[in-house]
Amino acid sequence: MMTLTPDQVASAAEALLAAEATREQIGLLSLAHPGMTLDDAYAIQAAQMDQKLAQGREIIGWKIGLTSKVMQDALGIDTPDSGVLYDDMRFDDGATIPETRFIQPRIEAEIAFVMKAPLEGEVTREDVLAATDYVAPAIEILDTRVLRKDPDTGRPRAIFDTVSDNAANAGIVMGQERHAPDAFDLRWVGTIVKQNEAVAATGLGAGVLDDPVTGLIWLARRMATYGQRIEAGQVVLSGSFIGPIECPPGTDIHADYGPFGSVRLHFA
Repeated sequence: MMTLTPDQVASAAEALLAAEATREQIGLLSLAHPGMTLDDAYAIQAAQMDQKLAQGREIIGWKIGLTSKVMQDALGIDTPDSGVLYDDMRFDDGATIPETRFIQPRIEAEIAFVMKAPLEGEVTREDVLAATDYVAPAIEILDTRVLRKDPDTGRPRAIFDTVSDNAANAGIVMGQERHAPDAFDLRWVGTIVKQNEAVAATGLGAGVLDDPVTGLIWLARRMATYGQRIEAGQVVLSGSFIGPIECPPGTDIHADYGPFGSVRLHFA
């Protein structure tokens, strides 16, 4: 159900795009619009998508977030969220991220699914695996164009803020390894993430809804309610199985997935 007017949706989308361009965060949308819903938030996300596509950006895929029980409990929700991956968000393995690119970058470790066939609506686990070309280790770069906490009230961001802000999506770095989707039990694919050579986090794929494939089932169904689908050739970040790691300037990140592969990046 929508509670915001088209003008309010457009205004929020423009404010978020301006925040991204200027690297100056805006206030909490959930505070400015106390009655806003997830439908409102996804409408704001879609309004930004329309503008980015009009400016020449291309959609290369989707990200799924808030897949862990810990993160859902922290935000008082019982559902994941999703955002859009654009072509200018892709960085090569080992890339150096310019200091001027993001506001407050963080990273998460994920498994990326690259599709060879579309997925739409009510799909099964078997449908997801059949539509997947390959899986690969990946790091998602997060950023926030919305304040993490309101300075006056101390109120933190709500899911409506993060969904409006493209699910805090900012970048993707994929490792060079490629695997058939059934080559590994993805629940047991794990990673050791080092920040400046010190272990900062560890996790297993089972942290994502008990099975990363489940994230794609959820995404296909959610997208269908908004008239969208996952297309062949697109990449889907299935959800993080570690907590977000802050990446101030000078941060080196190495995500070691063992036999599944690895990913590296550096923040200038």
